Amino acid sequence: MKLSTKGRYAVMAMADLGSKSQGSPVSLADIAERQEISLSYLEQLFGKLRKSGIVKSVRGPGGGYLLARESAGIRVSDIIMAVDEPLTATRCSSGSSEGCRSDKGRCLTHDLWQSLSHQIYLYLSSVTLQDVCERKVPGSRPDIFSQDDPTIFAAE
Repeated sequence: MKLSTKGRYAVMAMADLGSKSQGSPVSLADIAERQEISLSYLEQLFGKLRKSGIVKSVRGPGGGYLLARESAGIRVSDIIMAVDEPLTATRCSSGSSEGCRSDKGRCLTHDLWQSLSHQIYLYLSSVTLQDVCERKVPGSRPDIFSQDDPTIFAAE
């Protein structure tokens, strides 16, 4: 499963906003420059984040965006879902009783991918924006995918 740029950029921009706002509005132009994201793309994302009640906008000189609530109360899953990013690893349409096969049946691995989707959602729901801003992501192990560690990829 691959998270699209929409979800990744939304989380990056929100982490920037959470780190920089300190009670003052932050302009999208500043976020775009720091995170190297297109300003017009951020405008689209922040429109969706505002509609979802995650950010609020301040108009006029010195305007920009603020978090609509404390960063500890914003889950990463909230951000991703606000920008319409599906959290699914199946080929099937989310919420549909029909499968992805031409006969509308489910493939043999459907339950595996559906379970993975659920685990991803649970994990992203357990991580708050505050965790990301403070670099305290639960369960993170920077060396977990290191191929230099033969015990990780060794057969049991």
